[in-house]
Amino acid sequence: MLFRHVSIYVISLLLSLSSWAYPSIQDENGTFTLPSEPKRIVVLELSFVDALVAVGLSPIGIADDNDPNNLLPEVKAKLKPWTSLGMRSQPSMERIAELQPDLIIADFQRHAAAYDNLSRIAPTLLLKSRGESYLDSLASAEKIGIIVNKNAEMQARLSEHKAIMASYRKVFEKMTSVGSVQFAIVSARGMWLHGPDSYAGGVLNALGLASPIPDDGNMPYLANSLELLLKVNPDWLLIGSYGNHTVLDDWRTNPLFQLLTAEKKNQLIKVSPELWSLNRGILAAEGIAKDLNRVLSP
Repeated sequence: MLFRHVSIYVISLLLSLSSWAYPSIQDENGTFTLPSEPKRIVVLELSFVDALVAVGLSPIGIADDNDPNNLLPEVKAKLKPWTSLGMRSQPSMERIAELQPDLIIADFQRHAAAYDNLSRIAPTLLLKSRGESYLDSLASAEKIGIIVNKNAEMQARLSEHKAIMASYRKVFEKMTSVGSVQFAIVSARGMWLHGPDSYAGGVLNALGLASPIPDDGNMPYLANSLELLLKVNPDWLLIGSYGNHTVLDDWRTNPLFQLLTAEKKNQLIKVSPELWSLNRGILAAEGIAKDLNRVLSP
């Protein structure tokens, strides 16, 4: 009798295992699945690192533009040592292959052309990253959670994230005189306003902060001039600077610059471009909310 019960249990278990399939998701290239749970993951964008550490995973290789300081301190603190894969725009295929990954997470915009070469090394998941919106970043994180077999953990982390963002929104709603808030990247080559459809713009919207740029579905990044900046004229202008000298330094010598509301009110503030633009993701958005609370608090 005992043998019969054991046999029935074993047969049931085998039937259960035979009918189980690893979950599938829709990435930017179609239906994607894996033969088993990945253990050696490499990522070719920083936003994917954010998603992995949010569920307690650490990639073995990261395209970090050859600078580990591009990663947020909150993200680095959760990482084990990794191999740099070079530039996000052109990651090293040799280094990726040497790591023998069982999953590559790549950016559709940057890496679609290299998909075939990447797929010869390991199954390659193509998701949005460069140019993504805030909601896109959360959707990508959710898909990553499924494909790394951490769906429950990711759903819990996303719920926690939404609660954190909602609590910051309540704080900002009490600041009735904030006005409009605009983030921009600036370098020696120019200034780019991050509009409502950009990642930073979406975070600002989620926090209930008004944009001076109409949400008309235009490009997420708007190349700017001093004349256009005067037209947009935000109450707060948050600047992520690259380089020691930028066009903003040149514009300051123009008398028209003094007409900017943010300049007149001393509300032109430097912020981290790594936090506000380069990384993106769950931890990045929470970092932006925390940074805004510091900047906007009386």
